Amino acid sequence: MSELEQLDYGSRFIDFLRNFRDETGRFKYIDRIRRMINFNQHSLVIDYGDLYKYDTELAEAIIDDPDRFLKEAGEAIREIVKLEDPDYAAGVRKFVPRIVGLYETVKIRDVKSAYVGKMIQIEGIITRMLPVKSKLVRARFLHSKCGMEFEWPEEGEELTSDVLEKPTYCPVCGESSGKFVLIKEKSVYVDYQRIVVQEKPEDVPGGQMPRSIEVRLTDDLVDTARPGDRVSIVGIVRLEQSTSRTSALFDLYIEANSIKVSEKALEEVSITREDEERIRELARDPWIKEKIIASIAPGIYGHWDLKEAIALLLFGGVPKVRPEGIRIRGDIHVLFVGDPGMAKSQLLQAAARIAPRAVFTSGKGATAAGLTAAVLRDKQTGEFYLEAGALVLADGGVAIIDEFDKMNNNDRSAIHEAMEQQVISISKAGIVARLNARASVLAAGNPKMGYYDPRKPFIENVNLPPPIISRFDLIFVLRDVPNMKRDYEMAMYILESHRNTEKFKPEIDLDLLKKYIIYARRYVRPRLSKAAVEMLRDFYIELRGSVAAMMKSTEEASKELVPIPITARQLEALVRLAEANAKMALREEVIEEDAAEAIRLTLSFLTSVGLDVEAGVIDIGTITTGATFSMRKLMSVIIDVIKNMQEGRRCVKEDEIIEELERKGVSREKIKSAIEKLHAQGLIYEPKGREGCYRVA
Repeated sequence: MSELEQLDYGSRFIDFLRNFRDETGRFKYIDRIRRMINFNQHSLVIDYGDLYKYDTELAEAIIDDPDRFLKEAGEAIREIVKLEDPDYAAGVRKFVPRIVGLYETVKIRDVKSAYVGKMIQIEGIITRMLPVKSKLVRARFLHSKCGMEFEWPEEGEELTSDVLEKPTYCPVCGESSGKFVLIKEKSVYVDYQRIVVQEKPEDVPGGQMPRSIEVRLTDDLVDTARPGDRVSIVGIVRLEQSTSRTSALFDLYIEANSIKVSEKALEEVSITREDEERIRELARDPWIKEKIIASIAPGIYGHWDLKEAIALLLFGGVPKVRPEGIRIRGDIHVLFVGDPGMAKSQLLQAAARIAPRAVFTSGKGATAAGLTAAVLRDKQTGEFYLEAGALVLADGGVAIIDEFDKMNNNDRSAIHEAMEQQVISISKAGIVARLNARASVLAAGNPKMGYYDPRKPFIENVNLPPPIISRFDLIFVLRDVPNMKRDYEMAMYILESHRNTEKFKPEIDLDLLKKYIIYARRYVRPRLSKAAVEMLRDFYIELRGSVAAMMKSTEEASKELVPIPITARQLEALVRLAEANAKMALREEVIEEDAAEAIRLTLSFLTSVGLDVEAGVIDIGTITTGATFSMRKLMSVIIDVIKNMQEGRRCVKEDEIIEELERKGVSREKIKSAIEKLHAQGLIYEPKGREGCYRVA
């Protein structure tokens, strides 16, 4: 007889439940059992660390002999419940100990045959979830020959296989002949659900595919998590024949004993007391912000503002929930648009390496379902299930999208909701769900014609729709302009980095920087100081007031079409950027310095992207509507011209419109472009059979 077989699990476990005390001296598990009875439950959560401290030999037996332990531990719980409430104990079919917090976590790719029959703990992301079913665990059969009913299997055992094996004889009369009919209504069932858990992106070795494993949930574990959730699962490794019942090949799966969902982003990364001391020491450095920015892609010359934007995105602002339940995002979205060879992709790769949680994808290979969530059909059962996409998997981290301009418009529009509301709504094949996508988006793309043309407004340089562009907090335009001094410095920097790779080390070790970011996101919640509020308010009012001043008075401005330099959306972005600046120094208050830096970056963004080249004014409408102030004004004039000329006529010819406006000094190309935009937006239309002739809609 082995040492494990000699152990009396039941009596030793009863001893643990009765006598274990927590730090305050309370009987921890007696209290939990009483709470379990009060809430009409039948599962008792057992912290593995408690059991290991109390009875190391018994705790180790859980790992190697989990089936016998769980059975005897369940009966031990029943014995204690009988003392507390005999009627309740008699009414519960089975008590289940749920083990949480094993000391060792096994990587999903390391779950092999050696673990079969053992209890392990895995961590990952739920990527697939099938509907809940009812699983038969104790069948009741009718023997046609003797007419008697009996339960199967005998002696209180339960069915474990997904395949129902009918009895070969009747335990009442002993006969094997006759039919055995299943009485469905009198049989015992439990809720049953299959999920697929995938490795976390940060755990996948470079250049390899993420591995997955199937996990089976029963009873009160079903529907405790959803696709995209990061989970820690304790369970027993099982085998199942992969194809036919005669096959020698078997698939591994995990029969879950407990499942714990990570409620907070990044909570699975542990920060020790030593780590916290090093982080606090770093934060005391007056140059900490500059050191963090310098640690992002140190091998890339220049691009200080872009690296600062990445740093702000990694730290993020403070998410808030209003009293009415509306959530205001704290995540910062950043877009890079520029000429080829400006290191955009390398900056994105650097951000992916530093971010504690990041999902990297390319626009060429991304679809709407791949970015958000897909509804797929199970090959075996034909049922539909949800599979999480990149933005759901990046929940609480960063979604990095390269070649953003190469995406299909329909696929790109799927991320509108995720960027602002930070949820993904699914309504397909009878599945209606809302999945969390609380992720920052860092994207990069190329201009429409290959190189950025500074003579044209931003919207005409990119192949991106205005609704997407308006959701980015910061947009940077990178132009490859020859400059003798800069070119010399860049050439020397690049050549030196090739000659001496050790020279360009990050200012802060990347592992420590990762923990610094996690610590800031987890514990630092800076609030706006009075001085910062006044600075942001004055900037907003001054910028908007400049239009009224240009129009001489507010009343005059209200009567005419005017350029809007900034909106409330940019004001909220300013707050997020200022909060992220404060987080970099682990400050609990947003000071004037943080607000000033947020204003500087926002002004840089507005003057490069929101500038109406022709009118020479900042106009956020260039981004939000897809047309510059000058173009919107011309479109308004064209509508007035068509209205005046269409009286008593079916429509107005394009040549007549052009002729009328050319007299006012407007170029033919601009008029044609404005007519095309009006037609595309449905503001004017061509009556049937009258091509090139327009009416106002």
